[in-house]
Amino acid sequence: MTLRAPYASDPQHSRGRRFPEAPPANRTEYQRDRDRIIHANAFRRLEYKTQVFINHEGDWFRTRLTHSLEVAQIARVLARSLLLDEDLTEAIALAHDLGHTPFGHAGQDELNACMAQHAPEAGGFEHNLQSLRVVDTLEERYPGFDGLNLTFETREGILKHCSLNHAKQLGDVGQRFINRTQPSIEAQLANLADEIAYNNHDIDDGLRSGLITLTQLMEVPFFVRHYESVRHRWPDVEERRLVSESIRQMINTLITDLTRTTAERIQLANPVNANVARQCEPLVRFSPEMRAEANQLKKFLLKNLYRHHRVLRMMTKAQRIVRALFEAFLDQPQLLPEDYRREGHNEQARAISDYVAGMTDRYAVQEYRRLFQIEEGF
Repeated sequence: MTLRAPYASDPQHSRGRRFPEAPPANRTEYQRDRDRIIHANAFRRLEYKTQVFINHEGDWFRTRLTHSLEVAQIARVLARSLLLDEDLTEAIALAHDLGHTPFGHAGQDELNACMAQHAPEAGGFEHNLQSLRVVDTLEERYPGFDGLNLTFETREGILKHCSLNHAKQLGDVGQRFINRTQPSIEAQLANLADEIAYNNHDIDDGLRSGLITLTQLMEVPFFVRHYESVRHRWPDVEERRLVSESIRQMINTLITDLTRTTAERIQLANPVNANVARQCEPLVRFSPEMRAEANQLKKFLLKNLYRHHRVLRMMTKAQRIVRALFEAFLDQPQLLPEDYRREGHNEQARAISDYVAGMTDRYAVQEYRRLFQIEEGF
């Protein structure tokens, strides 16, 4: 029997699905959500979508898929320690990037710019909203409904942030942004598990790529403290292993601090059930000291990795690809697969954003070549 605290989400008391279904026979409602996410087309495509580096730049760099798996692993550890529902936490973690475009945030920003320029009334593009759109509408696997028909709690957790205007259009899942309440503790936990994963694993990928150096990382006290501790214990171990162990210990420090601080906040707030927890101030937090160190690490990565000239050059190319595809399809919708052709202008722009956002890095490059380059056998 699974131990679950009173403040945890309980699958037997879920707020349900958009389309009623018979309860699962041999798993919980949240386990069903997790399984549906894993089997979704959008989840498989994450294998060929960028985390930081473009997909073709190397097989050893993280993709959106490996990142999502790492987030889910960290989230489950946290959920178990705090007696939360592990399956709900895992489902949210696995689904949080389903709406990401090719080429990472550069692709998202350019797609949003295209929507704002060519269809300003269509609502723009934001990957978090797109993740919800994927699970609510775009997946086509079941005969009785569009999307995956996930529980309210999983959908709520996927929608990490949202403007007031968008929230008013989303029904129950957007209501907390209007009421200024919180999502479930599981959702809050998955959000910070995402931060732990990408900050630390981007260090690993940055070092592997040569875009950041060990010397540069010595500017970050949080890294230095763990690196020196590891080197003191294993003075004769090669650098690659020292770095890997340092990152592992950094993750452990963040998890330990987050668990302790969150447990203290929960004890102080004393929510008697999951609904009361939603009315509290955010309960999942780092300590102020750890938050400051995590922010310092984020600033380092922004300056030295995400804004590295080689990354920016590739992102500029990626943005040109996304814009060229969007504008070509909007100018000539007959270039689109028939399933993505619409009558109204705003509807057509939205369908194009769905099509482009669903592409992997390599498929977007292939589409660009098919449209703009003359090759034999086209």
